[in-house]
Amino acid sequence: MHRFLYVIPILILLSCATTKPPKQEFRGVWIATVANIDWPKHPQDDVAKKKKDFIDILEFYQNLNFNAAIVQVRTAGDALYPTALAPWSRYLSGTEGEAPKGFDKPLEWMISETHKRGMEFHAWLNPYRATVNLDTSKLSETHDYFQHPDWIVSYGNKNYYNPGLPEVREKFNQIIEELVTNYEVDAIHFDDYFYPYKVEGETFDDAEAYSTYALPGQSLEDWRRSNVDSLVKSVHSTIKKHKPWVQFGISPFGVWKNRDTDPRGSDTKAGQTTYEDLYADPILWVQQGWLDYLAPQVYWSMDYPVASHKVITTWWAEHAPNTHLYIGNGTYKFKKNADKDWEKTREIPKQLTFARNLANIDGNIFFSAKSLMGKHQKVNQKIQKKLYRLPAENPGPLNQVVRQLQLPAINSATLNSQALNICISHVDEIPRFLNLYRPGKEGPQLIGKQYLSENDIEGCYEFDLDKKYLREDIMIGVSDAYGNKSGLQIIQTN
Repeated sequence: MHRFLYVIPILILLSCATTKPPKQEFRGVWIATVANIDWPKHPQDDVAKKKKDFIDILEFYQNLNFNAAIVQVRTAGDALYPTALAPWSRYLSGTEGEAPKGFDKPLEWMISETHKRGMEFHAWLNPYRATVNLDTSKLSETHDYFQHPDWIVSYGNKNYYNPGLPEVREKFNQIIEELVTNYEVDAIHFDDYFYPYKVEGETFDDAEAYSTYALPGQSLEDWRRSNVDSLVKSVHSTIKKHKPWVQFGISPFGVWKNRDTDPRGSDTKAGQTTYEDLYADPILWVQQGWLDYLAPQVYWSMDYPVASHKVITTWWAEHAPNTHLYIGNGTYKFKKNADKDWEKTREIPKQLTFARNLANIDGNIFFSAKSLMGKHQKVNQKIQKKLYRLPAENPGPLNQVVRQLQLPAINSATLNSQALNICISHVDEIPRFLNLYRPGKEGPQLIGKQYLSENDIEGCYEFDLDKKYLREDIMIGVSDAYGNKSGLQIIQTN
């Protein structure tokens, strides 16, 4: 098996005013498929175009030294993969319920292409959004809207699954179990669609479920939060039962509570909050150890008066210590927001630098993929040259299992011009990365990596090296899905 990895050269810094990249840091991007936001650009595109567009996204962010893609595989009661549990997504095939022609295993392909570029694949699902609007004429007859109408609540301009029904939670656990057991995903990821954002003058009609399932004396608000808690707890158990190294992450709305309603909340004036309006309590989930990572959506500028990115990011760093904490950054706001701070090319670099310098924050995720592609070159250059100039190792799951890893056997290693060709064998059942290092003043420095599949015992890999590395000892090692590392060995080339 031959795979190719092109290691991004370490760029010469144009300024000494830089932030030193940590050796371990999560750098993710959300790839949204709902409404064809990022991919596919159009459901009617042929397979070749769809594949090219997805690879273009991956390679753009690979060139910025990102290490994870969070790809939306379920948008609203549908799926971007074959399953009996949901109809095919119309955003992929053009018609809901119809398989995309000539593209019968899109999820396997997306995972493979992501892994080829040394990036993790996080499967992103919307748990409770059933439809994107009230027009049900485009839904497949196999959609839960028709199969289980008693599960559905119409609210605002969308339909939602009723979180208060045990059968809804059971169905979703089946979906998670199928994904984790059948696909080599690195994580399951939820966003902020729990109970819907409140719509003035409307009532979310779950009175019957409340009267049936609420505990004696339990308020409607507490009951709703308990329903979401139950889903999070059960999904975590489902994942870890089958593959304990697969991570579980959630990206809630950025404000837990405002301080004027709870002294524990942030000094903000958000119109809605995660706890009080969406009935989600990520602080509890973190305390209970149900998540491997939390990625609050802090989509405001640094000094936005009512909800400062600086204030909110600091609050999360102080209140979510028992997990990996990644900050969600709203790159989609560049050049098209009433907040004029988004006109400044330094806004995102400032946010990344601020997060990196806070204790307990382990990385960032950008929404969404298309926001920086083909534009905003000055921003991209600042990210690449000053912040992400070197690759970074991915954080492992919260429940790390300490394991001893053996060094891979080097079957052959050849250096031709600027390319290192290496063939290895390993014996580990759950590897994750083949890592390439150079000597550094503060220890070995990661300069490239390649994903190792659960099923690959041996393989050959090509690394494109900067000329300056040819004069140094190059070392390799492996790391597993828990973040454990082997020792390092110097590569002796032919």
